[in-house]
Amino acid sequence: MLGLPVTAPTRAQNAPPATQPADAFFSGTVVEFADDHVSVNRIVLGKNSETRTFAITPETTIEGKLRVKARVTVRFVEERAVHIIVRSSQKK
Repeated sequence: MLGLPVTAPTRAQNAPPATQPADAFFSGTVVEFADDHVSVNRIVLGKNSETRTFAITPETTIEGKLRVKARVTVRFVEERAVHIIVRSSQKK
């Protein structure tokens, strides 16, 4: 050995990548809808009901026929609907 100082390799400090807001879901019953928004009411036992309004954009995909009193699940980012799934009411 020659007596040279041994140094650990240095790592470049990477900045954390910019994170996009996570998608969230909201399920309930449609109480109002128009071309540019939909309002959904969710009732949970033991809690107050919650109504949220989501913006509908040209990028929003809608599966099924959207109507008042329809059960839906809305995938959204920052109060903007990304995907709306209308649940079918199967009567037996």
